[in-house]
Amino acid sequence: MDNTFKNEERLYRAVYLPSHPGMFWKKNGKLSPSAFADPKGLSVERGFYRKSEEVVEKMKAVFSGCIISVSVGDCWETKAVVRYKPTGNEYHSEIYGSETRILLNKSQRFHLAEKAKAEYMEG
Repeated sequence: MDNTFKNEERLYRAVYLPSHPGMFWKKNGKLSPSAFADPKGLSVERGFYRKSEEVVEKMKAVFSGCIISVSVGDCWETKAVVRYKPTGNEYHSEIYGSETRILLNKSQRFHLAEKAKAEYMEG
């Protein structure tokens, strides 16, 4: 794997449950743009040709809560930058606001929250 991403590749992120409104969910039950805010780089799990079910099962073993996804194309539509950043997890990647800014700006976060798909809801 490398920094080559395809437009349709999915990026997965674990977030708290909607029972924690104000964290990552609005009172109306929609995902909040704050789910895409991280000043250290937005950590995601890249799909890399795996089925969503496989990615979700792997993530459920490590994270609790909900698992959401956006496409790489959704990120590119806002000029966000996706980088492959393996850690102990070979699929770990990060989303940045730009080449020179780590934090996604408000409009980028809003766009991704609108495009996000709920892949798994605990409970």
